[in-house]
Amino acid sequence: MTSVRRTPRDADTHRGTVRDTDRDTPRVGHRRVRAARKPVIAGLAATTALVGAWYATAGAATAPTLTPATTAVALAAKFPYLSAGYNSTREWTRTATAAAPNGTLRVAWPASDGIHVTLLTSAGKRSGTDTVVKGAKEVGGLVAHNDGFALLTRVPDTNKWKETAAAIVRYTNGKQTFRTKLTGTASHDTSPTLDGQLTWNGKKYGAYYVVHGAGGFADGHFGDKLSYVSAKGAKLTGGWGWGCSHNEGIALHAETTGDFTSLCFDDWRSGLFVSTGIGAPDVAPVVQREQCWAGYCGGTFPGRTGDLVKSSTGRYATAFTSRGAASAKKNPDDSSGRGWTVKPRTSTHQVAVAFLKNRNSGPGKAIYLTNAPGTEHVNVHVAPYGKNRLLVSWESLKNAKCASGTCTGTFTGTHFRLIDWNGKFQSADKVVSARITGDIAVQKDGTLAWAYVPVTPSYASALTGASPTSTSLRIARLKP
Repeated sequence: MTSVRRTPRDADTHRGTVRDTDRDTPRVGHRRVRAARKPVIAGLAATTALVGAWYATAGAATAPTLTPATTAVALAAKFPYLSAGYNSTREWTRTATAAAPNGTLRVAWPASDGIHVTLLTSAGKRSGTDTVVKGAKEVGGLVAHNDGFALLTRVPDTNKWKETAAAIVRYTNGKQTFRTKLTGTASHDTSPTLDGQLTWNGKKYGAYYVVHGAGGFADGHFGDKLSYVSAKGAKLTGGWGWGCSHNEGIALHAETTGDFTSLCFDDWRSGLFVSTGIGAPDVAPVVQREQCWAGYCGGTFPGRTGDLVKSSTGRYATAFTSRGAASAKKNPDDSSGRGWTVKPRTSTHQVAVAFLKNRNSGPGKAIYLTNAPGTEHVNVHVAPYGKNRLLVSWESLKNAKCASGTCTGTFTGTHFRLIDWNGKFQSADKVVSARITGDIAVQKDGTLAWAYVPVTPSYASALTGASPTSTSLRIARLKP
């Protein structure tokens, strides 16, 4: 794998007040952004024809209900289920649900005493007391094993910024077996926020996450890092120390051999890129150009937008929120030649899906599932549904009012939609009561499982003050 170093820009910050020397106006918040390339729209105008065609061939008797079964799980601590995003927009605090080979489930969620990992049966019922990873601060990714789990999280560290370190923590039969820090003094980096992903191919872990330079060539700048770790916690070769800068969203898919497939939202090149094996420098294939700076991308992989799904034939699908591109061109004021300027097509985010023919290539065009400029779409997810379909989910906000890349509005529901691997609708739009607030697990029989807090969201105003808390989760299961 080629190790690529990109020269970071001057004095950027990643959360809090976002400063960027390419942009004059400070922006308040804590996450990232995106930019755009002209896609093909399969929106509301095509909805009737596509859905009608599907029902004409499939028939109402075979139409999927898309209604998940749910079970309640009492929590041993209070779960603060909302987070403040850019401009303090309301976001779900990420939970991660993962399925072990033996069919059992594990759910990771944060509390004041650390990250709790709850063991569940294959039916979604509690199966023991929580394992609490003390000192851990964020759910960055979860892998379930028959005898325990591995968690990508942040742990205390000593560095010039007084920030946390990224770490993989492995528990076996209720006891910690390794805690491997992935950032530190030797590598001149910290991780004050992960927005990451953790995957496992049966032999090694891949962890993809945000880093903050703490010395060295990237001092004070934000980028991303991909690390590989063995089953026993040893750091392995491969990956990179500095890739997309800033990275506004991360996706990672484990492969049996070679580089793990990865995507990133890069705010400098402005868009969604394939970073597999190259760290997403200038030659990274473009998935789609978006206006991708602090807050404008619409959410981060995988907790708030999309994910990366692989088909049986080796293709990939990813879903994300998009404002499209009315224009996209290189920024003449950027002497490096790397910067792009993208003018969005809409002020609100729509739901887009892109297909990659392999792990190293960008798609021809993105496909839009919605086309409602007055409606904001957030919290997009995609998961495999049976052998040849995909479940895409999102939340909609009507009467959207947008400023500085973020929108408020009236919540109108969580939507489920089935599509095939060409992007064609395979079901009607279904509004459900279940929410999706993080990673979706795929059980061995194809059942999709996830955890969520049973509350009705509100996006009418920014989140000020502390998050509300919950002492219960619901586990949803949807069998194709």
